Amino acid sequence: MDTAQHIENFLQFLTTGLMTGVIYGLMCVGLTTIFGIMRVINFAQGEFMMIGMYVAWYCAGFLGAWLVFGPWIAPFIAALAAAPVVYVLGLLVHRTLVSKVTGVRSTTLDSEGHYAQLILTLGISLVLSNGGLVLFGSTPVSISTPLAWTAWPVGPLSGDRIIIFVNQKETIAAIIGVAAVIVFAMFMKRTRTGRSLRAAADNPTAALYMGIDVDRAHRIAFAIGVALTALGGGLLASGTAFQPFTGIEYVIVMYAGVVLGGLGSLWGAFFGGLTIGLIRALSALFLPYQLENTAIFVCFLAILLLRPDGLFGQSVRRA
Repeated sequence: MDTAQHIENFLQFLTTGLMTGVIYGLMCVGLTTIFGIMRVINFAQGEFMMIGMYVAWYCAGFLGAWLVFGPWIAPFIAALAAAPVVYVLGLLVHRTLVSKVTGVRSTTLDSEGHYAQLILTLGISLVLSNGGLVLFGSTPVSISTPLAWTAWPVGPLSGDRIIIFVNQKETIAAIIGVAAVIVFAMFMKRTRTGRSLRAAADNPTAALYMGIDVDRAHRIAFAIGVALTALGGGLLASGTAFQPFTGIEYVIVMYAGVVLGGLGSLWGAFFGGLTIGLIRALSALFLPYQLENTAIFVCFLAILLLRPDGLFGQSVRRA
């Protein structure tokens, strides 16, 4: 294999890693929103992503999006529809369960409620994954779209060689992912609700004295966090097979990205997820498929040794 072929392979995997990493980054933003504002490690985040995948799948097929919008647009409309559905589910889960061990109530529990929070979110994870198995079955499914197996050629970049193929579905999904993160960042910075969420994250006691309903802020943060991750799951569902236990596979990636970028940092989580996507794709150049996660955690541990607070640790106090 000559130099041109090596360069072409590297650029191809780099492009794929960037596209996938954007979706990972979107899911990491959802996870870090919950931690940054509520200080809760949500073990059920992967299961909410899985539910988003199935909501997108049902919207694309059974609810007629495929017939109305066609196979090129329907998968993305279905992915966008997954976010508000999971948002409502997040509100219900927080109101009925999570609120009992978080917010102001958590200060009356042992170790400020952290033990109860960990056990509760782990229990929600098990209920959702096994409930999904009962409702949806164990057969892997995916949202079929012609865009998943078509690509735009870029090049040749050197004479008649080095041609890169950019997957159309992954490109559109990445654009939606970046747009969602930008809109959320603007929401947090410029809206009254966003400022109340940041105040509740910085100092819940002071926020209460300023008239901010901290429990409501936490409820909205939890719902937004799971909705963003569900949107990422819906975008991944096109051309990717999934089943009720898929969330377990991705929650490892999400936590690695969040810690890599810096706990509680919005843009740190996004770039952490992007980094994970790049590492996962580029590792295929020299490692077998089964060892992709090994490369992720080797780089993860190396960065933690050099920067224990993550790449963007200075922003850890804000979501």
